[in-house]
Amino acid sequence: MISKAQFEKEIQLIIENAIREDVGEGDHSSLSCIPKEATGTAKLLVKDSGIIAGVDFAKQVFNYVDADLKMTTFINDGEKVAFGDVVFYVSGSSQAILKAERLVLNAMQRMSAIATKTAFFVDLLKGTKTKILDTRKTTPGIRALEKWAVKIGGGENHRFALYDMIMIKDNHIDFAGGITAAINKTKTYLQEKNLDLKIIVEARNLDEISEILENEGIYRILIDNFSFEDTKKAVDLINGKCLTESSGGINENTIRKYADCGVDYISSGALTHSVYNMDLSLKAF
Repeated sequence: MISKAQFEKEIQLIIENAIREDVGEGDHSSLSCIPKEATGTAKLLVKDSGIIAGVDFAKQVFNYVDADLKMTTFINDGEKVAFGDVVFYVSGSSQAILKAERLVLNAMQRMSAIATKTAFFVDLLKGTKTKILDTRKTTPGIRALEKWAVKIGGGENHRFALYDMIMIKDNHIDFAGGITAAINKTKTYLQEKNLDLKIIVEARNLDEISEILENEGIYRILIDNFSFEDTKKAVDLINGKCLTESSGGINENTIRKYADCGVDYISSGALTHSVYNMDLSLKAF
């Protein structure tokens, strides 16, 4: 997984690029009708229900736009919210508040939706040992925000990107000439590059799981698109030799059944690619 410093750098890059994209040479709407010295206060109003996420991100955005902006927080990341709740006040330069408004809302609406969906899945897994994972099926350019939201919702992050974990999937296996060939080539590569990365290998059937288990040093086996019956057989076959992960079209109707098969993790792209933004607004008062 990426370090805290790397993650913080990703967040900073998101803020810088988003402000560049949205503001450009200037917020002419505000510059044209609001005096530079004008000050005001706005509140973040919830018009939905779920888990709020992005409060700490909003603080970073406001600080980037104008370090003199002040936030008073009433509801923190990870807490439940309902229609009519006020999450925070922000006070200071009216021009600065308006410059930051859209980025704050866009990010918090999406992050809150992801955190809400994640928390729903986490609740479905209560009583089992299984943990929910996100994937790389994220919105280009804001992966750090979406994975942050998964954590806020109680889930866990899978690898952040292609560089922080080895994941040998079906296409890698086929291009490399088979499972064992792919694993051996990977180990040689890691040794030559002096890299310490965990190895996950995807299995498409029980025979492939047996072959994976013949190799040492596998961190986790991805049990992909298996039936409930075969997932249980796979878990029994693996028998704790490495961690297990189920994936492939798992939804709220099936996730508990897969967890009951005894897998350690269930990964779901739906946490980040299939959510509806939480309705939030920033209102001056």
